[in-house]
Amino acid sequence: MMKHILFLSLLTLTTGSFAQNYRIGFYNVENLFDTINDPKKNDEEFLPDGKMSWNQQRYNEKLQHINQVMDEMGKLLILGMCEIENEQVMRDVVKHSKYAKTHGVVHYESPDERGIDVGMIYDSSLLRCIASGNIRFTLPGKEKPSSRDIVWAKFLYKKDTLFAMVNHWPSRRGGTDDSEKNRLEAAKNARHFIDSVEQKNPKYKLVLMGDLNDYPEDKAPMFVAEKLTEMICKASGEFGGSYLHDGEWNVLDHIMVSPALRGKKGLRAVIGSGKIHSPAFVIEEYKGKKQPKRTYVGANKYLGGYSDHLSVTIDIKL
Repeated sequence: MMKHILFLSLLTLTTGSFAQNYRIGFYNVENLFDTINDPKKNDEEFLPDGKMSWNQQRYNEKLQHINQVMDEMGKLLILGMCEIENEQVMRDVVKHSKYAKTHGVVHYESPDERGIDVGMIYDSSLLRCIASGNIRFTLPGKEKPSSRDIVWAKFLYKKDTLFAMVNHWPSRRGGTDDSEKNRLEAAKNARHFIDSVEQKNPKYKLVLMGDLNDYPEDKAPMFVAEKLTEMICKASGEFGGSYLHDGEWNVLDHIMVSPALRGKKGLRAVIGSGKIHSPAFVIEEYKGKKQPKRTYVGANKYLGGYSDHLSVTIDIKL
């Protein structure tokens, strides 16, 4: 009898541990610059004597706020980030977080004109990073690359191979229609990588995440969604989007998964688990309407907030 009770207790503990969800997330952290002048970066505004009066105190507060958002997002297996200046700021985020001893960093310098990059952190106690790289492309009408790279990593979890791609596609500056060709170029390069992974082994699992600067129904995201399933939609959050523009909320921050990652075995995404996070501390009210509480507003008014984007996640079962 005692052996039977012990067996049931162990079974309950084991089942409970497997039932715990991890999450893959993405967060546009909005201009995470350090306070050191980098001659190779367009970072002059974000220096102690720059337009934003960006100093160590404000930098530390920004790190604390990012970690506060990360804590609210849940147990992060992978977190993609954009609008980061360099690898060191990502390492500073991890260093000051509960993930300091468990999470590694994947980062590559981009040729972006604003001096911002993309990257990801991942749970190195569960995932083994066996390869990584960056996808660089030249926008139409440009002579050389001038936007953010797409950063990817190849992970092993037991018998599963998982590819993660972090994106920050070109902005809508100059008008949505006129700039669409730039995002289509980014989508074409992302799609080419996805196709190559699938051709090598259809069982490989893949997640694409990022600020695509387009809504799910726009041409560039739809081109990628021909191969992947979009997990973030208006119904994923209380406001109907991850970003507010001209008083309207919509989804700019995406997570898409491959058919293999929607399977029933091994590492897998939980269908319908897409979530846009909007805890009260990242939201403020302005003229009777709720909006993200930003770090700055206007030209250089410091609010000490979080970001102009909300974070997004999907649930992952191991």
